[in-house]
Amino acid sequence: MTGPGPETDRCDCNVIHEDVIARVRTLMPEDETLLNLADMFKVFSDSTRVRILCALQHSEMCVCDIAALLGMTKSAISHQLRSLRQTRLVKYRKDGKVVYYSLDDEHVGSIFAQGLIHVNER
Repeated sequence: MTGPGPETDRCDCNVIHEDVIARVRTLMPEDETLLNLADMFKVFSDSTRVRILCALQHSEMCVCDIAALLGMTKSAISHQLRSLRQTRLVKYRKDGKVVYYSLDDEHVGSIFAQGLIHVNER
């Protein structure tokens, strides 16, 4: 028995389901919202940023600590944190001269956790 091949995953019909299209169209977010979502998911395409998010899921950390943990320079970590801040995945707080980073909110942790569950499924 063979599994699905390229010839079985095509739709060969020419029927347009107008009722489905109309219903889904009302449920779709605005284009700008979807663009922002795409930008957020792009951030997850870099393994360094994913490693930073993983670390911050466990603890608030400063750049020096993240750099030491990941074996990278502070400059490289700061560059990645800038991308994570721009997409509102991480936030920071100052304590004197030290800047601590953490996940922006519980949604970021949930997204990360769900992604891990998905990639570990069999």
